[in-house]
Amino acid sequence: MVPSAKYREGRTLRVVLGVLAAAGLLISAYLSWVHFAGVAPVCVGGGNGGCETVQSSRYATVLGVPVSVLGLVGYSGLLASAVLRGEVGVYLGFLIALIGTLFSGYLSYLEVFVIHAICQWCLASAAIMVAALICASISARRLTEHERQPRPTVQLVL
Repeated sequence: MVPSAKYREGRTLRVVLGVLAAAGLLISAYLSWVHFAGVAPVCVGGGNGGCETVQSSRYATVLGVPVSVLGLVGYSGLLASAVLRGEVGVYLGFLIALIGTLFSGYLSYLEVFVIHAICQWCLASAAIMVAALICASISARRLTEHERQPRPTVQLVL
């Protein structure tokens, strides 16, 4: 049996979300390692120290938990939602991506207006989270459109 176009589109969106989550996990894992190893993160362009400034700021932890560890949790949840089929996976992915995007926006605000330094790793993570939100939004919209379509009724003719 050949899968329908809607099934393939849904599967493609789950694969894209999974790839985005894996990329975010790699960034979060690297930044977590940097935090716990106490080393400066590697940044392209060298000498401005933006990544190190952001990573060593008081905003790099929330209630004692490194923001990068929160990223590990969030991206793990996104990866899990990409593996799950059906409504639960779609809505879980949307919720995590929405919260992650809002949090990334807040952190980006802090970088620009409070810390006055930009971390390239953080910007990459924020971009990945926004892309995940777009992907999850498309999946959620398709699911709700599918639910709104009238279902065929069976009539018995005697």
